[in-house]
Amino acid sequence: MLFRKLTVHVQPKDKTLVNLDTIVYTDKTGVLTYQVTILGFPVVVKATPSKYVWSFGDRTSKSTYSPGAPYPSKEITHKYLKRGDVNLSVTVEYAASFQVAGGPIQYVGPVPITGPSTPLVIREAVPVLVDPPR
Repeated sequence: MLFRKLTVHVQPKDKTLVNLDTIVYTDKTGVLTYQVTILGFPVVVKATPSKYVWSFGDRTSKSTYSPGAPYPSKEITHKYLKRGDVNLSVTVEYAASFQVAGGPIQYVGPVPITGPSTPLVIREAVPVLVDPPR
C-alpha cells in the first residue's frame, strides 16, 4: 500500500513494428516518505526506487537504474523479433527504511513492487513495389 506501482509507457504508443527500437519508460519517482501510526507509535517510512526490472512480454527482460524517458531519449529501448500481442510491466525495487518514534533508522530492502501490465501490439511491415499511374 505504501509503495507505488509504476506503469510502463511505450513509444510508439499501443503499436510497434518488428525490429523497430521501441522506447519504454515509467514515471520518475523520488524518495517517497510516509508517516503512519502503529500501535500508538509514529513510524516514518521512506522508499527510494533503486532498480527497475523491465519485462517486455516476449520472455526477455532488462534491468536498469533509471526510469527512462520519452522520445527523443532512447535510454531504454527494446526490439521485438516477431509479431504478436504482448504485455509489458516494470518491477521497481525500492530501497526502504523505517524509523519508530525517532529511534534508529532500520533498513529494509530491496522491496520489489510490480506495476500493472501495459498491452502492446507488434506488427511486421512488408515492402510492396507498385507502379504508380503517370
